[in-house]
Amino acid sequence: MSSPRLRFAPSPNGRLHLGHAYSALLNAEVARALRGDLLLRIEDIDPARCRPELTDALVADLAWLGLTFPEPVWRQSARMSTYRAALDGLRQRGLIYPCTCTRREILAAAGEARDPDGAPLYPGTCRGRPLPDTPHAWRLDMARALEVCPGPFTYSAFAPGEPGRVCTADPARWGDAVLGRKDVPTSYHLAVVLDDAAQGITHVVRGQDLEAATDLHVLLQRLLGLPTPRYHHHGLIRDAAGDKLSKSLRSEALAALRERGASAAELRARLGFGMDEGEARQPLHPTPP
Repeated sequence: MSSPRLRFAPSPNGRLHLGHAYSALLNAEVARALRGDLLLRIEDIDPARCRPELTDALVADLAWLGLTFPEPVWRQSARMSTYRAALDGLRQRGLIYPCTCTRREILAAAGEARDPDGAPLYPGTCRGRPLPDTPHAWRLDMARALEVCPGPFTYSAFAPGEPGRVCTADPARWGDAVLGRKDVPTSYHLAVVLDDAAQGITHVVRGQDLEAATDLHVLLQRLLGLPTPRYHHHGLIRDAAGDKLSKSLRSEALAALRERGASAAELRARLGFGMDEGEARQPLHPTPP
């Protein structure tokens, strides 16, 4: 049996905030408890938003928190040939098809139907059309995929210090999800399952906002013949208005906290990590899953 291996996988499309700090520190705590390794993966498939200076900044933020990672650090931008090969294999099996639809066209065609992320559920407009000579995405043919892998789909969920449980996945609710974008030969969903398998990840600790995506990931793992890790989806740190912290909402960055005089020890204690017994301060806990 392989030794436990976890990963923290941020995207360098903005500065890290308290939510990222909580997830990174929880990953480190679980890795220590399991006597396993924690890897850092840079998920930089977005060429428009991911920049080298933001990668350097997040590495510096994690070092400030006291976190170190084995080398080499994986960068998804260096693995495009791997993702392209996987897409080609799915295409040869008739499991994906090209799509030229714009966001506006999808919104108009989807009506009220939504995927688990709240985005318009793609109605299959381009399914069965010939390969276009214009830029296009590649979508999973969900109906065909479920013929090849009819299910049922399950995965093991765990909580630190508690017995595990078996969860049932429902990938069909994602519809014909994008697996290859128009600008890069992958999507988050495809890249993450390929990289977890290639890096030997046994336990995935990530936010509750990605729990629904696990349904699709389990299906992709079955289609590609990849192992399924155990999953823990932790609660999210929220602001005073109850919104989850987000780069898009310009939530206060760790760098800004540091510039205002916060120490790494204070921040770790605020998030409930590394506190001495009897510590008076009340840690900031995420909302429960």
